[in-house]
Amino acid sequence: MRSSRMIPPARVLLPLLLLLAAGCTDAYKPVIIVHGIFDGPKELETLSGFIEEAHPGTEVILIDLLNYRSSMEPMWKQVDKFGKVIQSIMQRSPEGVHLLCFSQDTDYVSRVFPDRAKTKVYVFCYNKLGQKLSVCGYWKDPHHTSAYLRHNIFLPLLNGEKPHSNMKEWRENFLRIKKLVLIGGPDDGVITPWQSSHFGFYDCEENVVEMKNQEFYVKDTFGLQTLDARGDLSVCVQSGVKHVEWHSNFTVFTTCMEEWLV
Repeated sequence: MRSSRMIPPARVLLPLLLLLAAGCTDAYKPVIIVHGIFDGPKELETLSGFIEEAHPGTEVILIDLLNYRSSMEPMWKQVDKFGKVIQSIMQRSPEGVHLLCFSQDTDYVSRVFPDRAKTKVYVFCYNKLGQKLSVCGYWKDPHHTSAYLRHNIFLPLLNGEKPHSNMKEWRENFLRIKKLVLIGGPDDGVITPWQSSHFGFYDCEENVVEMKNQEFYVKDTFGLQTLDARGDLSVCVQSGVKHVEWHSNFTVFTTCMEEWLV
């Protein structure tokens, strides 16, 4: 599971992230779907139906774990719990699986400080108590980068912005992905900036810096540039789609997902 980068008042990450692991088989690979914050399997039944109709016989697994309020658990605990379930599915699917991940977000934190989010939320998130909430684990404030790097124990590690002993292993694991599909668009209305769905983010003056100019891409800290260079990164931009519609919009499914789910 990967999160995106964001600033207050923003929701993260990839409105929809599609990871594909290729293999040689005549049957459709299993599709694992992971819900976003304050959601559960029920919210993803429409997407499951799209897949089953397009590719009859596909095994679609809606992971029933950390639903609704439980989605506020710390990110490393979530990674561990989701990881164990996904690994058990992959062990019986040696030909590979597809993984569809819907947005985690931080809009709920910004509501706590609706008028002061940009100046105060980092104080709440960048401490031991704040880091016990999932949303604070992927809260990146471009106006307080030093505090983010010192106190955030999740996103800076994933991005390779803060050196750690697992960097090489995690990079190798990331590069096992056969195809990474990033889905988002300008009318999302929640993710800010919307380009963060595609690994873009703000600079300190809130100008959008596109993915290929991000430091973690230029330095290839977790393998994103390498994945792109080998032709395994696809960016799908869809206008007119609101944040809560990504997993229930049939055009998004047929345009951005269907061709990869084989």
